[in-house]
Parts: sequence; structure tokens; C-alpha cells
Amino acid sequence: MQYSTALSDGVLALACLACVIAIGKARKHYPEADQPALFCALLGFLMPAAAAFAGAVRYAIDPSWVEAHQWLSQASTFMALPLLGFCALVLGRGWVWSRPNWGRVILGLCVFFEVFRQMNLLEDYRLLLSVGTLLLILYAGIVQWPRRLPALAGLLAVGLFLVAGLVVGTEGFIGSLRRVDLFHALLTPAYPLIAWLLLTLPASHTTENPVKTL
Repeated sequence: MQYSTALSDGVLALACLACVIAIGKARKHYPEADQPALFCALLGFLMPAAAAFAGAVRYAIDPSWVEAHQWLSQASTFMALPLLGFCALVLGRGWVWSRPNWGRVILGLCVFFEVFRQMNLLEDYRLLLSVGTLLLILYAGIVQWPRRLPALAGLLAVGLFLVAGLVVGTEGFIGSLRRVDLFHALLTPAYPLIAWLLLTLPASHTTENPVKTL
């Protein structure tokens, strides 16, 4: 058993679950036009929550959860994070995308994943997709200027993801510390920062005031 990783996965799962609860509570303050985007945001946090929970079970209780953990982690990378990026873009610009349009986004992500998998270019696609998504999140924060807090939240979240993915990784050790545990520790504040950012974006010019804190 790998109890340190089970613990870091469990904390990450709780952080993502808190984001799900915050977005779920805030949805009732938004107009119907924003509901599809917020639903996709919920998916964007639910998938990593499920992946982290599966990891905690895998490393602490039952190693046979390895396949479920790997599948959910893959879904978080290739589906959940891009959905959060698109949600940040749409809410930040005050755009309205219909449910069919969001369905096309999800379908497109599935198609591109399969195409690049068949071409054995999945790692290149993962890097391209992750960088593109982080740029969308950063852009959504920056365009709120002169409001500084959204820009700062976007910058911090993107920075944490970049350090976790490009510097730390998940294989091996840094001294006595497992890299995967540090990876989880960096993502634990990154997801709530994204949730906070989403809840501070202007959305589609709603006349109601959305909940803006976790």
C-alpha cells in the first residue's frame, strides 16, 4: 500500500468536491442561459474528484482499482480540464452557448482523443490540450482587468498546473517525497482557484448576483 499517495489523493478529492458543491449552490443564482456552462463546470470538477477518490481507494484499500483510477485520470486530463477552460472563456466573455453547442464540445473532445490515440500521438495531444486550456483560464482572468483578483486567481491556478505537470510530474522521488504526492498537493489549491475564478466572472450579464466565494 502507498498511504502517502492515498492521503494526497483523498485531500485532492475533497478539494474538488468542495468546488462541485460551490458551483452547484451558485447555479441557482444564474440565468437559464448560463446553466449549460455551469453544468459542464460541474463535470469539470466531478471527474478529477472521482479520479482522486479512486486513487485513494487504490493506494489505501484495493489495488484492483488501478484501471478505474487510470481511466478516470485520463478523463480528467482529456475532458474535465478542457471543459473548465471553455467554461472560463464563455463565462468570462459573457457569451451564451446552447446545450447542443456544449454537446458538440464534449463530442469533439471525445473524437479528438480517439483520433490522436489511433495515431499514437496521445502525449503530444495531452500537452497541446493542457497548454491551450490553461491559456483559456489565464485569458478569462486577464480580460477582467482592471479587476485584479480574477487575473491573480487565473495566474496562480495556471502556475500551479504548469509546475505540477512540467516540473514535478508523477514518477519518482524528490528527496524522500514522492513526486505524485507533490503533484496532488499542487493541484489541491489549483482547482478551488479555478472554481473561485468561474464564480467571479460576469457570465451572460445576469441581473442576479452569483455566489462568489467557496
